[in-house]
Amino acid sequence: MSLLQMKNICKSFSGVPVLKNVQLTVEKGEVHALLGENGAGKSTLMNVLTGVFPRDKGEIEFDGKELKNITIKQSENLGIAFVHQELNLFNDLKVYENIFLQKEYTTKFGCLDKKKMIQEAERLFRELGVDIDPTQQVSKLKTSQKQLLEISKALFFKAKLLILDEPTTSLNNDEVAHLFDIVNNLKKKGTSFIFISHKMPEIFRLSDRYTVFRNGEFIGAGNIKDTTPEDVTRMMVGEKYSDQDVYEKRSLGDIILELKDFSGEGFRNINLAVKKGSIVGLTGLQGAGSSELMQCIFGVTRAYSGEMRAMGKVMRDHSIHTAMKDQIAMLASNRKENSVIPDMNILENMYLSEHTLSAWKPAISKKKEIERYKKYKEMLNIKANSCEDLITSLSGGNQQKVFLARWLNTDAEILLLDNPTQGIDVGAKAEIYKLILELAKQGKTILINTLEIPEIQKVADYCAVFYNGEIIKVLEHQEIDEMTVMMYSTNAAQAEEGK
Repeated sequence: MSLLQMKNICKSFSGVPVLKNVQLTVEKGEVHALLGENGAGKSTLMNVLTGVFPRDKGEIEFDGKELKNITIKQSENLGIAFVHQELNLFNDLKVYENIFLQKEYTTKFGCLDKKKMIQEAERLFRELGVDIDPTQQVSKLKTSQKQLLEISKALFFKAKLLILDEPTTSLNNDEVAHLFDIVNNLKKKGTSFIFISHKMPEIFRLSDRYTVFRNGEFIGAGNIKDTTPEDVTRMMVGEKYSDQDVYEKRSLGDIILELKDFSGEGFRNINLAVKKGSIVGLTGLQGAGSSELMQCIFGVTRAYSGEMRAMGKVMRDHSIHTAMKDQIAMLASNRKENSVIPDMNILENMYLSEHTLSAWKPAISKKKEIERYKKYKEMLNIKANSCEDLITSLSGGNQQKVFLARWLNTDAEILLLDNPTQGIDVGAKAEIYKLILELAKQGKTILINTLEIPEIQKVADYCAVFYNGEIIKVLEHQEIDEMTVMMYSTNAAQAEEGK
C-alpha cells in the first residue's frame, strides 16, 4: 500500500518552471531512491512535501489523507521528517537540547526536565548504537557525529517517512554500514525512506525502488533490481552521459610545493614533493590525516614541526591570509560551515576571496565582477537564475561550483580541493574532472582530497595514501585502483607483506 502519492506537481519561481507535472509514489516500508542531477527538482519537491514551498498545482496524498495547504508544522505532525544535506543543528546548544528543541519535557512545575531529556536521549542512542554523549556541546562533535545526531533526532519522534538528503557525505565506511543497518531495521518495522544520493553503489545497496527527474520533469521509475547504475545514470543526464576516463598524461614542471618531516594536528612526518602542473590525489579512511594536512597547508591550523616550502619560499608564521597572498587556495569540504555566506548573493559569495586580497582598492566594480561571474558560470555550468539571488537559493552542487569559482577568481597557483565533488551529480562531476585537467594543463598545481577512488583515477598523476596520520604509500597513476588503495588505507597491505 502506498504511503505517499504526489501527482502532477508543478512549481515555478519568478515565472521559471522548476517542477513540471512530476510524480512520486512511496510504498510503506520501502527505501525509495529519488535521483537526478543538481537542479533536477528533487529538493524542491521535498520542500513542497514538507510545507516549505506551496505547490502551484498537483495533488498530495499521505497515509490515506489528501493534503491541501500543507505547512512545515503539519508535515512534522503527520510524521514526515527531512534530514537535510546541510545540517540544521545549533552548535551552541548541547546534544539533548538539539533533540528536544521546541518539544521540551517539563516538570509538573513548568520547569525543563533536563534529567528526563538526557535519559531519553541516552536510550535513543543505545537503541541506534550511536556513540554520542547527550550532554556534549554540538560544536565539539565531529561532522560524522553531527550527521548521525540529525538522523537520530528525526527518528526519535517516530517519523513514518524519513527523507535522507546525501546522508553519507560525512560518514566513513563503518558509519555508512551502521546507518544502513539502522535504515533496514526501521524498514522492517514499517518506516519508509526517501533516499537522495549521487553515490550509485549506495543507491543499489540500500534502495528498493527509484524515481528519476531531469530538468524538473519526471523521467521514469521502477524497481532497483530491474535496472543498472549505467541505465539510471543515462536517465539522469540524458544523451550527454559518458563514463570515459578523462585522464591525460602531461609534462610536469619543477617542484612548487615541498613538505619535509611535516607534522601537525592529525598528521605527522609528511614528506611530499609536488611538481608544478601536477594533480595529486590524497586519500585514506576518514580521519587518516589527509584533510587535516590540507588545512595546515592553507593555514587553518599551525604545524608542530618540519618545513613547508611553496614556490621556493619557506612558509613561516603561516595563516590563511598569508597562504592566499602566496597564491594558495582551498575549497573546504564542509561548505555550510566553511564556505557559505548565507546573507550574501551569488555574486558577492563568488568575489569574496579576491576582494579580501585586494582590500586596498577603493571600490568594487560591479560591472567587472558580473563579467567574471558570467565567465565562470559558463565554464562551470552553474545553474542559477540571477547572480543577485541569495547563495542559499542554489542546490548544494551549484553552491560548490560557485565556491570553486571563488578561488579560481584569485588566480591562485596551488589549489587545495577537499572533497570537491561533494553533493555534485554525475554529469557535473565529469565537468569538474575536465576542468581540473584543463587547469593543470594551464600550469595550476592541484591537490585533491577524496575518499572516492574513481575520482582520483580519473584525474590524478599520482596518489598519496594515508593511514593513521602518515603517508603510507604513493601510487603512480597506472597503479591506482580501489582494491590497492583500500589495502593500504586499512594497513592490510603491510599486514600481508609482514607475513
